[in-house]
Amino acid sequence: MTDALRIQALLEYTKLNGRNFALRIGLNHPDSIYHIRRGRNGISDKLADRIVMAFPEIDKGWLLTGEGSMFRTGHRPIAVFNPLPEHAGESRVQRQQVPLYDFEAVAGLVPIFTNQNTPIDYISIPDLPRCDGAVYVRGDSMYPLLKSGDIVMYKQIQDYYNIIWGEMYLISFNYEGEEYITVKFIKKVEDKPDYVLLVSHNPHHAPKEIPVSSIRALAMVKASIRFNTMG
Repeated sequence: MTDALRIQALLEYTKLNGRNFALRIGLNHPDSIYHIRRGRNGISDKLADRIVMAFPEIDKGWLLTGEGSMFRTGHRPIAVFNPLPEHAGESRVQRQQVPLYDFEAVAGLVPIFTNQNTPIDYISIPDLPRCDGAVYVRGDSMYPLLKSGDIVMYKQIQDYYNIIWGEMYLISFNYEGEEYITVKFIKKVEDKPDYVLLVSHNPHHAPKEIPVSSIRALAMVKASIRFNTMG
């Protein structure tokens, strides 16, 4: 099996197009997958490492040689759904189609929150609190609660001063001229009513104070989905 056919098999398995697959494994140049599919490039050892990091059930040997099974021996993929704690009076929806967006393709959350972007897919989970959308998580600031490649489902917040302290939020904000998009716990800053504290679950990431005025988009995280493997 050629490199191009192995990549095509991966796309069919993950149900992603070439661009979204590249983004999922952390490639800065999504066209890299296109060139492999056209036979112009091959699957390098470094690329194989990226793929098995994002999809640990995939066998690296198969990626590089085409020999054996696509999946590691004794592993199969499963999806784990993690609802977050409910709040008093929060209603649940028996069935809803939650749009899944690629915020990296539109350079931020604002175009998504203002309905300027088309979903790449839809997620349907019964008895879920009402959600406005879902996005892939990037980075490791909330590890191990969330890891890069997980999906978070969110409810948009319009009033940036109407925050439930200590909850997990998807936030887009400006800092020193750059826009950042991340998932953080948001906590109150004592004696600074116009500031909030962004706190990571990963202790290697220091908390950061930001002014409320720097927030460009805000949503409470309602649930997460992770794809794992089981022996």
